[in-house]
Formats: sequence, C-alpha cells, structure tokens
Amino acid sequence: MLCQCCAPPDVSSWKPSAKPLVSVPDDGPYPTPSRSQVWMDAHAHPGRCFLIGLPEDDPFVQLMGVADVETAVADLTAGGVDITAFSTVADLRVLGVTEQGICAARDFLPGEAAEDHLRQLRAIAAVADREGRRVVRTASDLRSRNGEDELRIVLSCEGADFLEGRLEGLQQAYESGARSITLVHYRVNELGDIQTESPVHGGLTAFGGEVVREMNRLGMVIDLAHATWDVSRDVLDRSSAPVVISHSHLAAGANSHPRLLSREHAQAITRCGGVIAAWPAGVALASFDDYVDEILRMIDVLGMDSVAIGTDMDANYRPVVKNYREFPGIAAGLARRGLKENEVGRILGGNLLRVYEQVLV
Repeated sequence: MLCQCCAPPDVSSWKPSAKPLVSVPDDGPYPTPSRSQVWMDAHAHPGRCFLIGLPEDDPFVQLMGVADVETAVADLTAGGVDITAFSTVADLRVLGVTEQGICAARDFLPGEAAEDHLRQLRAIAAVADREGRRVVRTASDLRSRNGEDELRIVLSCEGADFLEGRLEGLQQAYESGARSITLVHYRVNELGDIQTESPVHGGLTAFGGEVVREMNRLGMVIDLAHATWDVSRDVLDRSSAPVVISHSHLAAGANSHPRLLSREHAQAITRCGGVIAAWPAGVALASFDDYVDEILRMIDVLGMDSVAIGTDMDANYRPVVKNYREFPGIAAGLARRGLKENEVGRILGGNLLRVYEQVLV
C-alpha cells in the first residue's frame, strides 16, 4: 500500500547528494585520459534539472538548493562524459519521506502529474538549447561528435506517472525528445509494482503492457530501475527490444536493500541483451573503492558486456561518486584492478551505447 497522509510531502529528512554541488578542482585528482571510447551515464539529474522553474520556497528546492545545471555541465565536460541522461522525476510532486524511506505521500490531483512533467521536459530542452548541447533523438546522434567536449543529452523520464493511464502521453513525450522511460519510481503507478512498497498489481499491468509495446514501436529505451522482479519478468516476456536497469547493483548478504537486485533478476535482464548500470549509492556502499569493487563483482556475475555506469548524480542517496570530475577515477580504478583499456571503455559507455543504438530508430 502507498503510505497516505493528508499533509504535503515532508522532505525534511531526505539527504540526497551534496548541497550545494561540490566541484573538484580543475587540476585533479583525476586527469581525463586520452581515449577513443564514448563515456555514457545511464541515469542522472545533472544540476538537479528536475527543479528548474520551481519557486524558491518549494520544499524540494528548500531541501536540495536551486537548480545549477551550468555547474553540472562544466563538471560533465571536465570529467570527459560524452553522453548523459538528464532525467525528470515524474512523481516529484507527491513524494515524501517516512522512517521507511521515500514514498508517495498523497495522490496526484487531476492533471498534476502531466503538468509538472511538461514543466520538466521543457526546462531540460531549454537548458540544452541555451548550453548548445545536442539532445539525442536518433541512433546516429549517439556517436556524432563536432568536438572533443561535445556533451550530448539523453532526455529520460524517471517514472511514467505523467501518462496518467493514457497511452497518448507517450507519443507526446517522444515528440518532446524523451528517449528513455523508467516505468516506475517511488509511487505504485498505473504500470506496475515497485521494489520499495508491498505489491499491489502482482507485476506489470495491462496498461503497462501497452506502454511496453508502444515504447518498442517508437524506439524508446525501457528502464526497469525501481521495478520488482515480477514486473521485470513480465516486461521481458513482452518486449521485442533489450532493456536496461539504469541504476542498481547486486544484493549481497547483510548489505541487501529492496532497491538492489538478486542474481536471478539481474541475469534475466542481461540474458535478453540488456545492461545493468552500477549505482554508486550509499545503501550498500561506503566508499569510492567499494563502488569499483562492486562493478568488478557485477562483471564476474553478469559478464563484461552487461555492466554500465548509472550515477544518479545530483539526486543520489549518500553518493560515493559525488561529482562528474571523478568519472576518470572510475576508469583508473578499473584499470588498476586489471581491466584492459577496451574493457574499461565497454563499462564506461560501450555496453550502454550498444543497447541505445539497437533501440533508437
């Protein structure tokens, strides 16, 4: 059941990434190496882009600080990231925090989900235009580069709540530039169940099945982060294209958490050609080195072609990767542990790029 309350969402105790954004000095500690690979982040909210346009007294702005996308873009460029997701948060207006964690604290008002999501889509598109950054719309956009520091943006949606149970909203999101949708987030929506709440639907709903088919038709990447194993299994049964889990990693003994994945869950995704993007969150990791170790463990379990990077930057929980300028450090850490240059390139972008190129039309 969703945790319901009459009061507005209470976000006073939620502590995501650092506030304000922390920039690593330009001279280190990780110089960007010379390389030919494309580096890609599967899931992020650079500069808290989902807050653009909200008033300063909004509770989430009060908690996280005003959006600062310009700093994030500078950090992305300095860190050598070629492509990153700029993700909306579809259920933002109804989120709250309890002792159990983030959840939907109330129901949406009629039209509220679609209206707020449109604000976020327009804001990110405006940022891309102002910063002169390409929004990826086709597979060819993924590899086309006009310069060494040409950052490209994948406009993604975390949660399909904005559809409000109507399939036509998917076409509208596509026309606005969205190319990836995380089907569910922290609200049990009309598509299926989530990892952090008790099951309501028992898997993917009939409407969720329609969304999967339409996303396949349009050429949109299906993201199963936050989705239960039952939902994931149902999507894999229906999807004609590989899927991703954009920010999670493997559960392990005492370090288990509802947001983490069993081997069965993760291997089902990768057997169908999908990719799991390692998530540098503090739910089971305590340090940067822990994160590198977890990437290697995922490689051992899932294979070199099935692991990617999904930072959840600027909205992560107790992040162990706090700034895009640390991206070369991930590459260096993997190299120090024995990965070859081409293998590092596959983890930092190549594997995810392969899925996107297969799905986008």
